[in-house]
Amino acid sequence: METVQTLEVTAGEVADRLKRLGIGSDEIIRITIDPERELIPGRREARSRVVAAALTDDDIDRLIKRAQQEAEPKLAQ
Repeated sequence: METVQTLEVTAGEVADRLKRLGIGSDEIIRITIDPERELIPGRREARSRVVAAALTDDDIDRLIKRAQQEAEPKLAQ
């Protein structure tokens, strides 16, 4: 009987971690998505829009900073 292993990694780290474990790209694996992620409404939809718009992390950071700057004067009132 084979031993079951549990890995806790980000989605971006999956392929690298499997490669380091010697698991080939043609081998079958099972991935379980943590149900806690569902506590953030709209996250998947928002992420798909970001990908569709071809935004980079720098673009997103810039948009967040702009929104913060726009909100700060309103918060000070």
